[in-house]
Amino acid sequence: MHLTRQIKTQLIVLAVITLVAGVLLFFGYARVQNVLFGLDRYTVTVQLPQAGGIYATGNVTYRGVEVGKVNDIRLTDTGTEALLSLDSNFSIPADVTAEVHSVSAVGEQYVALVPRSGNGPALTNGDVIPEDRTYIPPDINSLLNAANRGLSAIPRDNLKTVVDESYTAFGGLGPDLSRLVDGTTKLASDARENLDSIVSLIDKAGPVLDSQTDSSASIQTWAAHLATITSQLKSNDSAVQGLIQNGGPAADEVRSLLDRVQPTLPVVLANLVSVGQVAVTYRADLEALLVLLPQGLEMIQAIEVPNRNTNQDYKGAYLSFNLNLNLPPPCTTGYLPAQQIRGPALEDYPPRPEGNFYCRVPQDSAFNVRGARNYPCETRPGKRAATVKLCESDEPYVPLNEGFNWKGDPNATITGQAVPQLDPGQQPSAPGAPGQSPPPPGPPLTPIATATYDPATGAYVGPDGRVYTQSNLATGADERKTWQQMMVPPATGN
Repeated sequence: MHLTRQIKTQLIVLAVITLVAGVLLFFGYARVQNVLFGLDRYTVTVQLPQAGGIYATGNVTYRGVEVGKVNDIRLTDTGTEALLSLDSNFSIPADVTAEVHSVSAVGEQYVALVPRSGNGPALTNGDVIPEDRTYIPPDINSLLNAANRGLSAIPRDNLKTVVDESYTAFGGLGPDLSRLVDGTTKLASDARENLDSIVSLIDKAGPVLDSQTDSSASIQTWAAHLATITSQLKSNDSAVQGLIQNGGPAADEVRSLLDRVQPTLPVVLANLVSVGQVAVTYRADLEALLVLLPQGLEMIQAIEVPNRNTNQDYKGAYLSFNLNLNLPPPCTTGYLPAQQIRGPALEDYPPRPEGNFYCRVPQDSAFNVRGARNYPCETRPGKRAATVKLCESDEPYVPLNEGFNWKGDPNATITGQAVPQLDPGQQPSAPGAPGQSPPPPGPPLTPIATATYDPATGAYVGPDGRVYTQSNLATGADERKTWQQMMVPPATGN
């Protein structure tokens, strides 16, 4: 056979390409040099209590990446040793755990290197991973034998009953179980996202549990009380049963009652809202009243029954009838003069004058100490005023005078204040307007005057300057007036 020069050249090129591909295949892909001569490889020994199904040429992974092979499995006096051939291109920490895992339930085993810490030196040739840092999965055959023995111990009829009842219990619950699994998965995901908070909760649960331990006596007392309540319920079972049976008709009666009072109930509730607002405003006063009322009753009882069941002549409260007349005298400051006071015999009812009438003397005066000028302001602690508007205003209290006016105008003042007093911001109405009292009719007012008389003759000087005589008041008068006659005005003047 004669080959041409071109064919020879083509055969030589094909042989060179085949040789290069074979070299790349054996030394690049198969890494024959690493297997035969150990180039770019280092060996690590793993001490195992048993082989756990691992075999030579098995894979070695680090964080899911294949980093070597199992070169050999050797028996030792305490177990087995696996020689791992690892690639030098991967830096693996020396602080790792060697775990034997299976690719699937019936798959091949491999060695997984799981780092316990990313710090520290890396594995080098000749390092040994001790047995306490290894993990061997349980033998699937032992697990199956144990499950088989457990099933054999259960009677077949009972097992069939369990299977049938399980089918009855879970039959048709596929969507519900799916939602349960989805919810559990979401719960686990949320727990993982809030892992720090959960860990903190677990770490700080100690003080809470300690407090429960410290309050064990209180918990026992509460449990004892609960047991007492339950025993009472048990002993009064018939009454509780009657309450339950009659509760429905009673509720119907209450509902019918509410239906009957429905037209007026909103009005009552609205009024109660106003009462509640007043009660909230005067809460401190109500509390003081509730605190002082028992003490007041105690004092009344102390003075009412001091000699009960005794032989004393006087029983009950000891009262004094000493009369302190005109001490202190009545307060007339802040009111209408005596000439404008209406007689008690009049039966008409004209409009009340605008403004406020009250004793307008200094707040520390001895006159009418419990008068309106000393009312405490609920919304302005420390302030006292006669009305709510005066309490809420910033105007200070200004008295008319000191109150010591035994004659003349009782409202005489240099401040020019009006009587009656208007609230802050209130303007007086025009004469004749609603709420404005008409001016009193009659002659101009004359001041009240006093006069002394001579007891020997009964003579006195009147306000007009003339001398008058009341002879029946004189010493030595033939007819003395009784106190009843002195209370009745004379028919004619002298």
